[in-house]
Amino acid sequence: MKKIFLILLVVFSTLTVHAQEGQEWHTDLGKAMTISKKTKKPLFLFFTGSDWCGWCIKLQKEVFKTPEFTKWAKENVVLLELDFPRRTPQAEELKNQNGRLNAFFKVQGYPTVWFTNATQGAEGGIEFSPLGNIGYVAGGPDAWIAGANKVLANK
Repeated sequence: MKKIFLILLVVFSTLTVHAQEGQEWHTDLGKAMTISKKTKKPLFLFFTGSDWCGWCIKLQKEVFKTPEFTKWAKENVVLLELDFPRRTPQAEELKNQNGRLNAFFKVQGYPTVWFTNATQGAEGGIEFSPLGNIGYVAGGPDAWIAGANKVLANK
């Protein structure tokens, strides 16, 4: 009985790690913009409270850490995590970047995902062309991806 349990534990652990392979979550807007421009994919701005927001943690577990989402994200967007933790320390530069983006997109609750295109403005600023947003959607990765595809269809 112990052997079966250990085998199942190893199999499920491997699946969890595999589900995260291929995902590259950026935290630097500039780097994400460079990749977005090169790949012609919109930015996926994930506003989260990673260490305190229950709905954010649930969205990560039910959707973002699945093979379906990983495949979809790789084909459609450039992932940028904008975290607002309460216990996890962050560099001041990252806090400032995330705070400015939070204010620009008028995020009122977590989790929120904004899809946007971004370009360097003539005077060095960043110009955003928001496509729309989505939050937690019940029903797992298929339901969430369907909602995200509706937002992206409006671009």
